[in-house]
Amino acid sequence: MGKDKDGKASDKSTSTPEVTDQWSGPTATRFENKAYSEYFDPCQDAAKRSIRCLHRNGGERAMCTDFFQAYRDCKEQWQNARKEARRKSSWFGGGLDKRDR
Repeated sequence: MGKDKDGKASDKSTSTPEVTDQWSGPTATRFENKAYSEYFDPCQDAAKRSIRCLHRNGGERAMCTDFFQAYRDCKEQWQNARKEARRKSSWFGGGLDKRDR
């Protein structure tokens, strides 16, 4: 946990990047236009930051938990966005959702 400007504990570290909507704009375009066999990780930036943190702190995982969480959050949001896009584009999923019936 970091501290805010008043010295109170806060959930966000100031050095930890915010998870943004990375799957819109250029990232989404690159993903849609990639070759079928090409691997593309939209959360690669968060992964690199995690690795850099580990190198900077001598492999001490406890020092990098915020970076790991940012990567996990990014991956989860990306997977949810892809599931939703597939659901909307599928033949059977484009209609009513189970909750809407």
